[in-house]
Amino acid sequence: MVQISDLTKTYRTEDEGDKTALENVNLTIDRGDIYGIIGLSGAGKSTLVRCINGLEGYDAGSIKVRGQEVKDLDHSGMRDLRQRTGMIFQHFNLMPSRTLVGNVELPLHNSTMSRRQRTSRAMELLDLVGLGELSEAYPGELSGGQQQRVAIARALANHPDILLSDEATSALDPNTTKSILGLLEQLHHDLGLTIVMITHEMSVVRQICNKIAVIDQGTIVEQGRVFDVFAKPQASLTKSFVATTSNLDKVNDLIDQDSPIVHLEAGQVLLKMSYVSKEVSEALVSNMSRRFDLDVNIIFGDVDVVQGAPLGGLVVKLEGSDENIAQALEYLKSRNIGREVLSRG
Repeated sequence: MVQISDLTKTYRTEDEGDKTALENVNLTIDRGDIYGIIGLSGAGKSTLVRCINGLEGYDAGSIKVRGQEVKDLDHSGMRDLRQRTGMIFQHFNLMPSRTLVGNVELPLHNSTMSRRQRTSRAMELLDLVGLGELSEAYPGELSGGQQQRVAIARALANHPDILLSDEATSALDPNTTKSILGLLEQLHHDLGLTIVMITHEMSVVRQICNKIAVIDQGTIVEQGRVFDVFAKPQASLTKSFVATTSNLDKVNDLIDQDSPIVHLEAGQVLLKMSYVSKEVSEALVSNMSRRFDLDVNIIFGDVDVVQGAPLGGLVVKLEGSDENIAQALEYLKSRNIGREVLSRG
Protein backbone atom coordinates (compact mmCIF):
# COMPACT_ATOMS: atom_id res chain seq x y z
CA MET A 1 0.00 0.00 0.00
CA VAL A 2 2.79 2.43 1.00
CA GLN A 3 6.40 1.56 0.18
CA ILE A 4 9.11 3.97 1.38
CA SER A 5 12.71 3.35 0.33
CA ASP A 6 15.82 5.33 1.31
CA LEU A 7 13.77 8.48 1.80
CA THR A 8 15.70 11.67 2.54
CA LYS A 9 14.23 15.13 3.11
CA THR A 10 16.29 18.25 3.83
CA TYR A 11 15.02 21.72 4.68
CA ARG A 12 17.21 24.52 3.39
CA THR A 13 17.22 27.94 5.06
CA GLU A 14 19.43 30.98 4.61
CA ASP A 15 19.74 31.65 8.33
CA GLU A 16 20.27 28.19 9.80
CA GLY A 17 21.61 26.26 6.83
CA ASP A 18 20.50 22.78 5.86
CA LYS A 19 18.54 20.63 8.29
CA THR A 20 17.97 16.97 7.48
CA ALA A 21 14.44 16.05 8.59
CA LEU A 22 14.46 12.48 7.24
CA GLU A 23 17.43 10.31 6.33
CA ASN A 24 17.37 6.93 4.58
CA VAL A 25 13.91 6.02 5.85
CA ASN A 26 12.62 2.59 4.83
CA LEU A 27 9.09 1.45 5.67
CA THR A 28 6.51 -0.91 4.23
CA ILE A 29 2.89 -0.27 5.20
CA ASP A 30 0.67 -3.09 3.98
CA ARG A 31 -2.99 -2.87 3.11
CA GLY A 32 -5.05 -3.15 6.29
CA ASP A 33 -2.27 -2.13 8.67
CA ILE A 34 -2.74 0.25 11.55
CA TYR A 35 0.85 1.43 11.51
CA GLY A 36 2.16 3.54 14.37
CA ILE A 37 5.05 5.94 13.80
CA ILE A 38 6.32 7.24 17.12
CA GLY A 39 9.05 9.68 18.08
CA LEU A 40 9.85 12.73 20.13
CA SER A 41 8.91 16.24 19.02
CA GLY A 42 10.98 17.29 16.01
CA ALA A 43 11.93 13.70 15.13
CA GLY A 44 10.48 13.95 11.61
CA LYS A 45 7.13 12.19 12.13
CA SER A 46 4.92 14.89 10.65
CA THR A 47 7.34 15.53 7.79
CA LEU A 48 7.15 11.84 6.90
CA VAL A 49 3.37 11.76 6.81
CA ARG A 50 3.24 14.96 4.73
CA CYS A 51 5.60 13.35 2.24
CA ILE A 52 3.27 10.37 1.96
CA ASN A 53 0.35 12.49 0.79
CA GLY A 54 2.42 14.85 -1.33
CA LEU A 55 2.18 17.94 0.85
CA GLU A 56 5.97 17.91 1.13
CA GLY A 57 8.48 17.03 -1.56
CA TYR A 58 11.56 14.92 -0.88
CA ASP A 59 15.15 15.09 -2.03
CA ALA A 60 16.08 11.44 -2.50
CA GLY A 61 14.62 7.97 -2.26
CA SER A 62 11.15 6.76 -3.12
CA ILE A 63 7.59 6.83 -1.81
CA LYS A 64 5.14 4.64 -3.66
CA VAL A 65 1.48 4.83 -2.68
CA ARG A 66 -0.72 2.20 -4.31
CA GLY A 67 2.24 1.47 -6.60
CA GLN A 68 2.67 5.06 -7.84
CA GLU A 69 5.76 7.19 -7.15
CA VAL A 70 4.48 10.29 -5.35
CA LYS A 71 7.07 12.71 -6.72
CA ASP A 72 6.24 11.68 -10.31
CA LEU A 73 2.52 12.41 -10.07
CA ASP A 74 1.10 15.19 -12.25
CA HIS A 75 -1.57 17.61 -11.03
CA SER A 76 -4.39 15.15 -11.70
CA GLY A 77 -2.54 12.26 -10.07
CA MET A 78 -1.74 14.35 -6.99
CA ARG A 79 -5.38 15.36 -6.64
CA ASP A 80 -6.41 11.71 -6.84
CA LEU A 81 -3.77 10.77 -4.23
CA ARG A 82 -5.09 13.33 -1.75
CA GLN A 83 -8.72 12.46 -2.36
CA ARG A 84 -8.01 8.81 -1.63
CA THR A 85 -5.83 9.62 1.38
CA GLY A 86 -7.74 11.17 4.29
CA MET A 87 -5.95 13.11 7.01
CA ILE A 88 -6.78 14.18 10.56
CA PHE A 89 -4.73 16.44 12.81
CA GLN A 90 -4.20 17.43 16.44
CA HIS A 91 -6.17 20.62 15.77
CA PHE A 92 -9.50 19.85 14.22
CA ASN A 93 -9.44 22.74 11.69
CA LEU A 94 -13.22 22.94 11.45
CA MET A 95 -14.95 25.99 9.96
CA PRO A 96 -16.64 27.68 12.95
CA SER A 97 -19.25 29.39 10.77
CA ARG A 98 -20.47 26.14 9.22
CA THR A 99 -22.68 23.49 10.73
CA LEU A 100 -21.30 19.99 11.21
CA VAL A 101 -22.91 18.77 8.01
CA GLY A 102 -21.49 21.80 6.22
CA ASN A 103 -18.00 21.00 7.48
CA VAL A 104 -18.17 17.38 6.37
CA GLU A 105 -19.43 18.47 2.92
CA LEU A 106 -16.43 20.73 2.28
CA PRO A 107 -14.15 18.18 0.53
CA LEU A 108 -17.02 17.35 -1.84
CA HIS A 109 -17.62 20.86 -3.19
CA ASN A 110 -15.42 20.35 -6.26
CA SER A 111 -16.87 16.92 -7.00
CA THR A 112 -19.55 16.06 -9.56
CA MET A 113 -22.04 15.34 -6.79
CA SER A 114 -25.21 17.38 -6.51
CA ARG A 115 -25.92 19.39 -3.37
CA ARG A 116 -28.42 16.77 -2.24
CA GLN A 117 -25.87 14.01 -2.79
CA ARG A 118 -23.23 15.93 -0.85
CA THR A 119 -25.58 16.46 2.07
CA SER A 120 -26.61 12.80 2.01
CA ARG A 121 -22.98 11.69 2.07
CA ALA A 122 -22.17 14.07 4.93
CA MET A 123 -25.13 12.82 6.97
CA GLU A 124 -24.09 9.23 6.34
CA LEU A 125 -20.65 9.99 7.73
CA LEU A 126 -21.93 11.90 10.74
CA ASP A 127 -24.12 8.90 11.56
CA LEU A 128 -21.05 6.69 11.16
CA VAL A 129 -19.11 8.66 13.79
CA GLY A 130 -22.10 8.90 16.13
CA LEU A 131 -23.05 12.55 15.57
CA GLY A 132 -25.98 12.33 13.18
CA GLU A 133 -28.35 13.99 15.64
CA LEU A 134 -26.05 17.04 15.88
CA SER A 135 -25.74 17.70 12.15
CA GLU A 136 -27.05 21.28 12.42
CA ALA A 137 -24.89 22.18 15.42
CA TYR A 138 -21.75 24.32 15.13
CA PRO A 139 -18.21 23.28 16.11
CA GLY A 140 -18.11 25.71 19.02
CA GLU A 141 -20.97 23.84 20.65
CA LEU A 142 -19.06 20.56 20.76
CA SER A 143 -16.47 18.99 23.02
CA GLY A 144 -12.96 18.30 21.72
CA GLY A 145 -13.73 14.63 21.18
CA GLN A 146 -16.88 15.45 19.23
CA GLN A 147 -14.98 17.92 17.06
CA GLN A 148 -12.39 15.26 16.27
CA ARG A 149 -15.20 12.92 15.25
CA VAL A 150 -16.41 15.56 12.80
CA ALA A 151 -12.86 15.91 11.46
CA ILE A 152 -12.72 12.12 10.97
CA ALA A 153 -16.05 12.18 9.12
CA ARG A 154 -14.75 14.99 6.89
CA ALA A 155 -11.55 13.02 6.16
CA LEU A 156 -13.68 10.09 4.95
CA ALA A 157 -15.83 12.15 2.59
CA ASN A 158 -14.10 11.01 -0.61
CA HIS A 159 -14.06 7.29 0.28
CA PRO A 160 -10.31 7.11 1.04
CA ASP A 161 -8.64 3.75 1.61
CA ILE A 162 -5.76 5.33 3.59
CA LEU A 163 -6.21 7.54 6.66
CA LEU A 164 -3.26 9.53 8.02
CA SER A 165 -3.58 10.57 11.66
CA ASP A 166 -1.07 13.24 12.76
CA GLU A 167 -1.18 13.45 16.57
CA ALA A 168 -4.98 13.34 16.35
CA THR A 169 -5.47 12.42 20.02
CA SER A 170 -2.68 14.41 21.68
CA ALA A 171 -4.99 17.31 22.65
CA LEU A 172 -7.63 15.02 24.15
CA ASP A 173 -8.07 13.67 27.68
CA PRO A 174 -7.41 9.94 28.28
CA ASN A 175 -11.06 8.83 28.18
CA THR A 176 -11.76 10.78 24.99
CA THR A 177 -8.55 9.44 23.46
CA LYS A 178 -9.71 5.90 24.17
CA SER A 179 -13.06 6.66 22.55
CA ILE A 180 -11.49 8.15 19.40
CA LEU A 181 -9.08 5.22 19.07
CA GLY A 182 -12.01 2.84 19.43
CA LEU A 183 -13.79 4.69 16.62
CA LEU A 184 -10.72 4.50 14.37
CA GLU A 185 -10.41 0.78 15.09
CA GLN A 186 -14.07 0.29 14.18
CA LEU A 187 -13.67 2.27 10.93
CA HIS A 188 -10.56 0.26 10.10
CA HIS A 189 -12.61 -2.92 10.44
CA ASP A 190 -15.82 -1.73 8.78
CA LEU A 191 -14.33 0.25 5.88
CA GLY A 192 -11.10 -1.69 5.33
CA LEU A 193 -8.98 1.39 6.00
CA THR A 194 -5.22 1.39 6.18
CA ILE A 195 -4.30 3.80 8.99
CA VAL A 196 -0.99 5.52 9.69
CA MET A 197 -0.84 6.83 13.28
CA ILE A 198 1.70 9.58 13.98
CA THR A 199 2.10 9.95 17.74
CA HIS A 200 4.49 10.52 20.63
CA GLU A 201 2.39 8.36 22.97
CA MET A 202 3.29 4.68 23.23
CA SER A 203 -0.09 3.97 24.86
CA VAL A 204 -1.79 4.96 21.58
CA VAL A 205 0.35 2.49 19.65
CA ARG A 206 -0.26 -0.21 22.26
CA GLN A 207 -4.04 0.18 22.07
CA ILE A 208 -4.66 0.26 18.34
CA CYS A 209 -1.65 -0.50 16.11
CA ASN A 210 -0.42 -3.81 14.72
CA LYS A 211 2.96 -2.47 13.56
CA ILE A 212 5.29 0.27 14.75
CA ALA A 213 8.30 2.27 13.64
CA VAL A 214 10.33 4.39 16.06
CA ILE A 215 11.90 7.50 14.54
CA ASP A 216 14.73 9.48 16.11
CA GLN A 217 16.24 12.58 14.51
CA GLY A 218 14.90 11.64 11.10
CA THR A 219 16.07 8.01 11.18
CA ILE A 220 14.10 4.83 11.85
CA VAL A 221 15.83 3.17 14.81
CA GLU A 222 13.45 0.25 15.26
CA GLN A 223 10.39 -1.26 13.61
CA GLY A 224 8.31 -4.41 13.73
CA ARG A 225 5.10 -5.90 15.04
CA VAL A 226 3.78 -4.08 18.10
CA PHE A 227 3.90 -7.09 20.42
CA ASP A 228 7.49 -7.91 19.48
CA VAL A 229 8.71 -4.33 19.92
CA PHE A 230 6.97 -3.94 23.28
CA ALA A 231 8.19 -7.32 24.51
CA LYS A 232 11.81 -6.95 23.41
CA PRO A 233 12.68 -3.32 22.62
CA GLN A 234 16.17 -2.91 21.21
CA ALA A 235 16.89 0.81 20.73
CA SER A 236 17.37 2.97 23.82
CA LEU A 237 14.64 5.38 22.69
CA THR A 238 12.21 2.49 22.22
CA LYS A 239 13.02 1.19 25.70
CA SER A 240 12.28 4.60 27.18
CA PHE A 241 8.96 4.77 25.32
CA VAL A 242 7.96 1.26 26.43
CA ALA A 243 8.81 2.12 30.03
CA THR A 244 6.16 4.88 29.99
CA THR A 245 3.44 2.23 29.53
CA SER A 246 4.49 -0.12 32.34
CA ASN A 247 4.76 0.02 36.11
CA LEU A 248 7.20 -2.86 36.37
CA ASP A 249 10.31 -0.71 36.42
CA LYS A 250 9.01 1.08 39.52
CA VAL A 251 10.39 -1.85 41.46
CA ASN A 252 13.86 -0.37 40.95
CA ASP A 253 12.77 2.79 42.78
CA LEU A 254 11.43 0.67 45.63
CA ILE A 255 14.74 -1.18 45.87
CA ASP A 256 16.70 2.10 45.90
CA GLN A 257 14.42 3.42 48.64
CA ASP A 258 14.84 0.19 50.65
CA SER A 259 11.06 -0.10 50.78
CA PRO A 260 9.58 -2.72 53.14
CA ILE A 261 7.59 -4.01 50.16
CA VAL A 262 10.73 -5.45 48.59
CA HIS A 263 12.54 -6.37 51.82
CA LEU A 264 13.80 -9.96 51.65
CA GLU A 265 14.38 -12.56 54.32
CA ALA A 266 17.05 -15.23 54.03
CA GLY A 267 16.23 -17.68 51.24
CA GLN A 268 13.99 -15.25 49.37
CA VAL A 269 14.52 -13.96 45.83
CA LEU A 270 12.94 -10.89 44.21
CA LEU A 271 12.16 -11.77 40.60
CA LYS A 272 10.78 -9.83 37.65
CA MET A 273 8.91 -12.02 35.15
CA SER A 274 8.14 -10.62 31.68
CA TYR A 275 5.91 -11.94 28.92
CA VAL A 276 8.05 -11.86 25.77
CA SER A 277 6.22 -14.44 23.64
CA LYS A 278 2.66 -14.91 22.39
CA GLU A 279 2.83 -18.62 23.21
CA VAL A 280 2.21 -18.29 26.95
CA SER A 281 -1.10 -19.82 28.01
CA GLU A 282 -0.58 -21.74 31.25
CA ALA A 283 -1.00 -20.71 34.89
CA LEU A 284 2.67 -19.97 35.53
CA VAL A 285 2.59 -18.81 39.14
CA SER A 286 0.51 -21.68 40.49
CA ASN A 287 2.42 -24.24 38.41
CA MET A 288 5.76 -22.89 39.60
CA SER A 289 4.62 -22.96 43.22
CA ARG A 290 3.36 -26.55 43.07
CA ARG A 291 6.10 -28.08 40.92
CA PHE A 292 9.04 -26.60 42.78
CA ASP A 293 7.62 -26.33 46.30
CA LEU A 294 7.97 -22.54 46.40
CA ASP A 295 6.07 -19.81 48.16
CA VAL A 296 5.31 -17.21 45.49
CA ASN A 297 4.18 -13.77 46.65
CA ILE A 298 3.11 -11.35 43.91
CA ILE A 299 4.35 -7.85 44.82
CA PHE A 300 2.72 -6.14 41.83
CA GLY A 301 1.95 -6.76 38.21
CA ASP A 302 1.21 -4.99 34.97
CA VAL A 303 -0.32 -7.25 32.33
CA ASP A 304 -2.27 -6.10 29.29
CA VAL A 305 -3.50 -7.87 26.17
CA VAL A 306 -1.79 -6.71 22.97
CA GLN A 307 -2.62 -8.31 19.63
CA GLY A 308 -4.48 -11.07 21.46
CA ALA A 309 -1.61 -12.07 23.76
CA PRO A 310 -0.59 -11.13 27.33
CA LEU A 311 2.10 -8.46 27.52
CA GLY A 312 3.75 -7.12 30.64
CA GLY A 313 4.82 -9.04 33.68
CA LEU A 314 4.96 -9.58 37.42
CA VAL A 315 7.33 -8.83 40.26
CA VAL A 316 7.29 -11.68 42.78
CA LYS A 317 9.06 -12.89 45.89
CA LEU A 318 10.15 -16.51 45.73
CA GLU A 319 10.91 -18.48 48.87
CA GLY A 320 12.37 -21.97 48.85
CA SER A 321 15.62 -23.87 48.46
CA ASP A 322 18.31 -22.53 46.12
CA GLU A 323 17.99 -25.67 44.01
CA ASN A 324 14.24 -25.34 43.61
CA ILE A 325 14.48 -21.65 42.77
CA ALA A 326 17.10 -22.42 40.12
CA GLN A 327 14.82 -25.09 38.64
CA ALA A 328 11.91 -22.64 38.64
CA LEU A 329 13.99 -20.12 36.70
CA GLU A 330 14.82 -22.77 34.12
CA TYR A 331 11.13 -23.64 33.92
CA LEU A 332 10.29 -20.01 33.16
CA LYS A 333 13.01 -19.92 30.51
CA SER A 334 11.53 -23.01 28.86
CA ARG A 335 8.16 -21.22 28.73
CA ASN A 336 9.63 -18.13 26.99
CA ILE A 337 9.20 -15.96 30.07
CA GLY A 338 11.74 -13.21 30.58
CA ARG A 339 13.23 -13.36 34.04
CA GLU A 340 15.48 -11.03 35.99
CA VAL A 341 16.64 -11.70 39.54
CA LEU A 342 16.55 -8.25 41.12
CA SER A 343 17.91 -9.16 44.54
CA ARG A 344 18.45 -12.06 46.95
CA GLY A 345 17.91 -12.30 50.69
